[in-house]
Amino acid sequence: MLKNLLPLLLLWATFISSLCLALPFEQRGFWDFGIEGDIGGVMTMMRDEEDGSAFEPTVGVIPEFPTCPFGCQCQHRVVQCSDLGLTAVPKNIPSDTKLLDLQNNKITELKENDFKGLSNLYALSLVNNKISKVHPKTFTPLRHLQKMYFSRNLLTEMPRNLPPSLVELRIHDNRIKKVAEGAFSGLGNMNCIEMGGNPIQNSGFEPGAFKGLKLTYLRISEAKLTGIPKDLPDNLHELHLDHNQIQAIELEDLSRYKNLYRLGLGYNHIRMIEDGGLAFVPNLRELHLENNRLSRVPGGLPQMKFLQVVYLHSNNISRVGINDFCPLGFGMKRTFYNGISLFGNPVSYWDVQPATFRCVSDRLAIQFGNYKK
Repeated sequence: MLKNLLPLLLLWATFISSLCLALPFEQRGFWDFGIEGDIGGVMTMMRDEEDGSAFEPTVGVIPEFPTCPFGCQCQHRVVQCSDLGLTAVPKNIPSDTKLLDLQNNKITELKENDFKGLSNLYALSLVNNKISKVHPKTFTPLRHLQKMYFSRNLLTEMPRNLPPSLVELRIHDNRIKKVAEGAFSGLGNMNCIEMGGNPIQNSGFEPGAFKGLKLTYLRISEAKLTGIPKDLPDNLHELHLDHNQIQAIELEDLSRYKNLYRLGLGYNHIRMIEDGGLAFVPNLRELHLENNRLSRVPGGLPQMKFLQVVYLHSNNISRVGINDFCPLGFGMKRTFYNGISLFGNPVSYWDVQPATFRCVSDRLAIQFGNYKK
């Protein structure tokens, strides 16, 4: 029995002695504790490093990021630098910028290279700054600019060399007193010019100021006009001259503007509209004459086939005749009125004949109200 166990005892003693002579465990790397499933990936990475095929970051090269002026916000080709107290146009504006917002700052001057490289700019807002000086070449790089918002600044004249691509210019609430000859030269078709709130008189428009300009909408409100300016663009669709000092509409005042469909003359001092004065605007749809000093309904309204809205409230009209608004024959007026305002006039509405409004679409379209002196 002992003879049979002796070989086994010797083998066991040899195994124990080998364990006693073994060195303790030493961690040689982070991946010594990696789970079995990660070993293959780690080994592959190590082999790639040895072969030189693994990704190696380039040392000393700084990755390129889009620039953005300090304090501004840049996102989706929109650079917003409003309300930062800036005194000049910031540098490092990304060249792919489409909209640049610089409103509500303290910028005093636009220099020659302020917009250099911004040929992709579509809209520029400079509202509510202190700009009084603009270099003649400031806008030269802006070959694709379509919308410029220049309101509430200190300009005394129109900026020169506006971008030929411009379609909308809002420059109200400045100190502009003169629009020089050729002020809009080089411009093609424009949708809108808003230049109200400037102390400009009729004499401030030099002959040829609008020469060659095709314009849809023009507003010169809250100025110092005493009459309808001459030589405005003849293709106008909308002309707004409200809140001025216009005293009358003479026969030839509207002779150039046959395409008008909206005319705003409210809040003036108009006492008289010469007979035939409205015959030159046969396509008119909307006429604003509220808050003036008219003593009667203007003549020529029945002959205006497309006229739909007439504002005559807050005047001195004391009588409304049966044929003041509607033609005598049937079928002469293409569209019925959908709005006639006569409130705020010393007219007794109960004395007005019902047939006076025979070409009105609905009785609710007539607004008389009460007159209180």
